Amino acid sequence: MAAEPIIRVHDLHHSFAEGLETKEVLHGVGVEFARGEICLIMGPSGSGKTTLLKLIGGQRAVQQGSIVVDGHELFGAKPHDLVSVRRKIGFIFQAHHLIESLTVYQNVQLPLSFDDGETAKSSRARALELLKRVGLEEHAQKRPGHLSGGQKQRVAIARALVRHPAIILADEPTASLDGATGREVVNLIQRLAKEEGCTIVLVTHDDRIRDIADRLIHLVDGRLDNKA
Repeated sequence: MAAEPIIRVHDLHHSFAEGLETKEVLHGVGVEFARGEICLIMGPSGSGKTTLLKLIGGQRAVQQGSIVVDGHELFGAKPHDLVSVRRKIGFIFQAHHLIESLTVYQNVQLPLSFDDGETAKSSRARALELLKRVGLEEHAQKRPGHLSGGQKQRVAIARALVRHPAIILADEPTASLDGATGREVVNLIQRLAKEEGCTIVLVTHDDRIRDIADRLIHLVDGRLDNKA
């Protein structure tokens, strides 16, 4: 028997207000993501890729349709249920969203502060372990402002993985990086997520990183394009 997909999206519609009218950006999207797979969502700007990612991550409310993440239905979910789902997910963004007032290791350690089973000692050890795995152990005491763009994205990857998430959602993680650095970053995401057993759903415009994917999905004008 095939394993149950970790993410199931069914007949998903989503709209935004534009002045006095509404614009539908997702039109009945249906897709599943298997446990442990790396899936790239590609398509032109404005096609609904980031909206889909935010809905899967519980960052926007599901208006119509169904999203089930690791057995949890997001449509109509209560706030505390959404929090539980988000804790299963690591997020990597185009902008790194690092906190400048904290050191590098404190940025990575921060998500663990919400875990009752963690202590200051254990969370620091986990943060330093991840920084070592992304090649930044010697930068642990620096502030993010002293790092390059590629190094900041490595810190963001470490932070996303620090809670052993079942899922990584990445939104254009190479968009602000040059070609060589972008390739280095996605190779790192691929390697670490495979080591951790994560499912990766990665939104990108970057054709140069297609080869990391187990599967490609094309989203065009809010619809899956099975011909692409």
